[in-house]
Amino acid sequence: MRLTTKGRYAVTAMLDLAMNARSGPICLADISRRQEISLSYLEQLFARLRRAGLVDSVRGPGGGYLLAQAPETISVARVIDAVDESVDATRCGGLSDCQQGDTCLTHHLWIELSAHIHGFLDGVTLGQLADRQEIQQIASRQRRRLDGDDSILASAP
Repeated sequence: MRLTTKGRYAVTAMLDLAMNARSGPICLADISRRQEISLSYLEQLFARLRRAGLVDSVRGPGGGYLLAQAPETISVARVIDAVDESVDATRCGGLSDCQQGDTCLTHHLWIELSAHIHGFLDGVTLGQLADRQEIQQIASRQRRRLDGDDSILASAP
């Protein structure tokens, strides 16, 4: 099965946004630091997420991004789809040309598996993930680490 970095990073960044934007817009630099994802890569992903209507941008001082909808309504599959990613278990990318231009014996099995995976991810929302205790603990650790980095930077000469 293929789920590339683009899909994984988009879901990670959106979950970070869902968990941290309760007090206002979140800048991509903060997500970048917490999740260790390149800022330029996040900018590309968020342009797609904004076009898909999943995030809103806020300009100016204190600006950043907010979820455009409640986290309980945004499925993981929608996030992956928004960045033009697919969850595909086939070797041929679903084109039915797996075996020298023809469909292989197991093509339909892998197509069905891909559909099941997409269905599973469509049934999991950012809100459900954000409510999980283990994810809350990880997010808390990441925020503490970021706050610690800020205090180190503030005390530097």
